[in-house]
Amino acid sequence: MSPDAPAFFVALENSALGAAIRQSTWIYPAANVGHILALALLAASVAVMDLRLLGAFRETVPAAVIVPARRVAMLALALMLLTGLTLFTAEASHMLMNPVFQIKMGLIALAVLNALFVQRPLSAVLTKTPAMTPLPMRFRVAAVISLVLWFCIAAAGRLIAYF
Repeated sequence: MSPDAPAFFVALENSALGAAIRQSTWIYPAANVGHILALALLAASVAVMDLRLLGAFRETVPAAVIVPARRVAMLALALMLLTGLTLFTAEASHMLMNPVFQIKMGLIALAVLNALFVQRPLSAVLTKTPAMTPLPMRFRVAAVISLVLWFCIAAAGRLIAYF
């Protein structure tokens, strides 16, 4: 427990739920494994989307690749949120004060904003873009930003334990 953390997060960590997660033989490890599996699913779906935006899989209509991959990414992100909240609840005060966790949360916010920023204009372009046609540069730039951000988020997530 970190005494410098806001009282709400200390209370969350000390709650019956926080104690149950920490003391359970299965809840914390299951959430940890679920978080890693959801990360793998998210990384795969984001990589497929971003690689298609960058020009991979050209023989396929972009919408046929990006739309299903986006659905999988949203499901994976929801699973990461659920498992991440479980892990966070067990150590809320420590996590909140961890500088690497703070960086990770900031990077997630940037990655989500990047995706939201291009979602609507990309959806309009996807319906009109045939196979073998390069997508506009702004979407390719957003794809590179996305790949870099999600790689950094995964790295930060693994580094949290060391700080």
